[in-house]
Amino acid sequence: MAIADDAVKPGVGDDVASIMHEIGAAARAAARTLALAPREAKDAALRSAADELHKGIRDILAANGEDVRAARDAGQTAAFIDRLMLDEARIEAMAEGLAAVAGLPDPVGRVLARWTRPNGLEIERVAVPLGVIGIIYESRPNVTADAGALCLKSGNAAILRGGSDSFRSSAAIHRAMRAGIENAGLPATAVQLVPVRSRDAVGLMLTGLGGAIDVIVPRGGKSLVARVERDARVAVFSHLEGICHVYVDAGADLDRAVAITVNAKMRRTGICGAAETLLVDRAVADTHLAPLVAALIDAGCAIRGDRAAQAVDPRVAPASAADWDSEYLDAIMTVGVVDGVAGAIGHIAAHGSNHTDAIITEDREAADRFVREVDSAIVLVNASTQFADGGEFGFGAEIGIATGKLHARGPVGLEQLTSFKYVVRGEGQTRP
Repeated sequence: MAIADDAVKPGVGDDVASIMHEIGAAARAAARTLALAPREAKDAALRSAADELHKGIRDILAANGEDVRAARDAGQTAAFIDRLMLDEARIEAMAEGLAAVAGLPDPVGRVLARWTRPNGLEIERVAVPLGVIGIIYESRPNVTADAGALCLKSGNAAILRGGSDSFRSSAAIHRAMRAGIENAGLPATAVQLVPVRSRDAVGLMLTGLGGAIDVIVPRGGKSLVARVERDARVAVFSHLEGICHVYVDAGADLDRAVAITVNAKMRRTGICGAAETLLVDRAVADTHLAPLVAALIDAGCAIRGDRAAQAVDPRVAPASAADWDSEYLDAIMTVGVVDGVAGAIGHIAAHGSNHTDAIITEDREAADRFVREVDSAIVLVNASTQFADGGEFGFGAEIGIATGKLHARGPVGLEQLTSFKYVVRGEGQTRP
């Protein structure tokens, strides 16, 4: 049974366990329907949901306004507010994302491999949905639409647990999603939003809700991810911190290096693909370091640097040991000098989070070595780390950036939300 919108409430006095297990049972039933749903029905649901987002823009903006006011009253940072805030352009981007996902090929039923054994058995590996996916996220309400769309298109039911700070915004977006799903004749419980703010709901999701949830995806800060990895009793697509690096090699063009670095840090400072550390090859520190530091400061970024960085600009504060391991999600960057590509690779191995790292260079050999030896989910050459995004990869949207190595890595899109089964066809063969 679906939870009605008028049941969305703070959670005080609610029987949270009962609500969550009801949600889990409904999701499991919906997953069976979605696994068999034709592409046409799923695409119609997503396009209708996009239309409903347009229709509900005033309600969504009003709900988001309340969330933003509450966050400001609570003293949240400017970067936090940026992640939380919606405007017409961001809602339009959500709607475009839904339409883009609808336009992608159906990942379910793909024949991933096919071969015939000497005994005549024909074997196929065929893509199938994972089942029920639980997504736990914090202050970014757009995840409600992105994650719901990807789960639905890949034949999975979704249980979404948004952050308390974006509670009203996520509920308004979910209403549009649910209306679109119902318009297409699919079960409304295909995408459910946890209707209580209680943190007990997170703990219950991590137990799997009695076998209802197959995979958990955490999207948030280090403490959330650590809790999920520690307490989950189901599979987890880990998304650890985005401690992303930009390395400016001796072979870098200075103008290109400045443009990429400023964009990688300052385009949006509160996303996981924002660069947090700039490394400059000692061989070009005399020519490149000062212009890079000045450009970042002029763009509004506070710099914490090593001795070399401090020497080129009095506005650079000393970097502490903790700074090299910090995901600021703010207009702050740590800057230091390293000994060539080997020094950059070593620094990233010691301080990175296996998320996204970039090299800026015209030296093909240095670029190839960086790509080969940096063990991150996304490695870029001469491009901003802000491209660490499923939409930019052509996935339509993403459910997160997985930094682990099992099953999914990098942007988690439609293909990563499927597993597979083997289909074996014979003509009466028996095994001797």
